Amino acid sequence: MFTGIVEEIGTVKQLNPGGITITASLALENAKIGDSVAVNGACLTITQLQPDAFAVDIVPETLRRTNLGSLTPGSPVNLERSMPANGRFGGHIVQGHIDATGTIQSITPDGDAILIAIAAPPNIARYAVEKGFIAVDGISLTIVQCDSQSFAVTLIPHTRRNTTLGAKQPGDPVNLEADIIAKYIERLAAPFRRPPIDIADEL
Repeated sequence: MFTGIVEEIGTVKQLNPGGITITASLALENAKIGDSVAVNGACLTITQLQPDAFAVDIVPETLRRTNLGSLTPGSPVNLERSMPANGRFGGHIVQGHIDATGTIQSITPDGDAILIAIAAPPNIARYAVEKGFIAVDGISLTIVQCDSQSFAVTLIPHTRRNTTLGAKQPGDPVNLEADIIAKYIERLAAPFRRPPIDIADEL
């Protein structure tokens, strides 16, 4: 499990058959083969360790759901190690299970911050609520505006400097993970949902 607080920006060192090798520093501290690390928000397993890098495998399902297939050597990636049991919740509950990708629509200055509008598929947009959480490329962010097809988040200067999102441009794809609590509530409430009443049938 993760919290959506990016620890460092790593760099894709090379593309491997079925995976990638990523240069990092903080993410390598006390790292072991088999550890989980979020790469642009996708939970991946470390399969090899080098003095300055680690390798992870990427399965077809991950490629279908994420933007990891567009990475090339030199691409920056957001990295977060899995949360220790005694860690602090700086963001929100992030599983590292990407639901789908969205597309940046616009980037607008907003004082010292920037407002980023992101188009989202219906299966993600349905969970977007104002002041709710969403993970974008593994970053825990607060939704400030939303409708049935998109949502907007604000990036403070610190987030822009310390994640890859600050360098994104309109048209770029981003990984999206909806709040798992919202999905559980929807599933648990489904058996109790009453069908809409047709007023004509009541007359």
